[in-house]
Amino acid sequence: MLVQRIYTNLIFAKVFEWGKLITIVGSAQILVQAISLISGILVIRLLPTHEYALYTLANTMLGTMSLLADGGISTGVMSQGGKVWQDHEKLGTVLVTGFDLRKKFAIICILIAFPILIYLLRHHGASWLMSLLIPVSLIPAFFTGLSNNLIQIPLKLQQNITPLQKNQVEVSLSRLAMLGLTIFVFPWTFVAILAAGVPQIWTNRRLFNVSSRYADWNQMPDIAIKKEILFVVKRILPGAVYYCLSSQITIWLISIFGSTAAVAQMGALSRLAIVLNLFSVLFGTLISPRFSRLPSNRELLLRRFLQIHFGLLLLCLFIISIVWLFPTEVLWILGKDYSNLTKELILSIVGSCLGLISGSAFTIYSNRGYAMNPVISIGISVAAIVCGIALIDVSSLRGIFLLNIFIGVVEVIKHVLYGFLQILMIDNITKASSKIQI
Repeated sequence: MLVQRIYTNLIFAKVFEWGKLITIVGSAQILVQAISLISGILVIRLLPTHEYALYTLANTMLGTMSLLADGGISTGVMSQGGKVWQDHEKLGTVLVTGFDLRKKFAIICILIAFPILIYLLRHHGASWLMSLLIPVSLIPAFFTGLSNNLIQIPLKLQQNITPLQKNQVEVSLSRLAMLGLTIFVFPWTFVAILAAGVPQIWTNRRLFNVSSRYADWNQMPDIAIKKEILFVVKRILPGAVYYCLSSQITIWLISIFGSTAAVAQMGALSRLAIVLNLFSVLFGTLISPRFSRLPSNRELLLRRFLQIHFGLLLLCLFIISIVWLFPTEVLWILGKDYSNLTKELILSIVGSCLGLISGSAFTIYSNRGYAMNPVISIGISVAAIVCGIALIDVSSLRGIFLLNIFIGVVEVIKHVLYGFLQILMIDNITKASSKIQI
């Protein structure tokens, strides 16, 4: 009788549900991030310093291209999909429309990004052959990554988490296997990049079949939905363009004004921050979709918003404390070439934690359909960069990381405050025909 009461208790049911989801996602993500870390360390240790610098530049450009090719499309799809997530055909229409837009954005990004990447590779001593092979090797990872983001949306909205985790584990294992079979014999940048991108081609196909249970992919793009998605894109894209520059400003500054060795050091330290991806994935899989589905109740949204960010703050303080207490042990993972970067490591982790908080704040409010006026958003960020450069000596790697922290603090305040204000204005937003921007 007591057991039956416990199981029928609503609080226990919620705790049990969250415990089950966190266990499934958490255990899978620990495995995924562990495999990714092993793959990253394998690349760091086996690639010569010069090759790893080229690898860092290529992966930085891949991240930039992916962000620009999305341009807010996945956010718009999530926002529209959250309204029709229980309708098989309507959800399919939203997804197909998003795919149609993203394909066009992707082609434009390639035409812009590849010449820039080739210039940077040549600037750091890559041969013409390598300068052409490296951009071409990015194509599989670029297109499969873009597709994967949209294919996941139906499963996230339905909270069918297990297939997502299986997919990520399979991709990580396949990447590690392919990397292990190739990089020992061919320690070249383009080989390492191909090993990361090719395995996701077949895993995407399998995930697509699973998502077909919840969305009809045979629908045609819809003009009305396209306008709704583009409304979000118009608000987010200018900020995304700026974010591509500001979020990677450390790499761009080092790659243009610094040495090839400094590029490799920054890339190696950034690789350690991959541990934070575990929490980013947990957030994007469990927290953000549920926040997107919440009713437009100001008190409920405000309570959840504050709970989320208080939890993120405690998490980041814990991570920074661990790195501060054991920097030598952490740097041992990278190898002897990077063992003297103790202070730079701590600064790098602090900047990454700030990025986790600001990115999470941006994700949850944008998935509700709120979009900050790009003039204000970019204006604040540009002012932060200008002030940071004026106050901080950015001629060294340590100075670059301090600049990153300064900008990160401003970004956290900006996004958290904007999300908080939007929730406070929820009654006005509900009555208005369009979302309020500040």
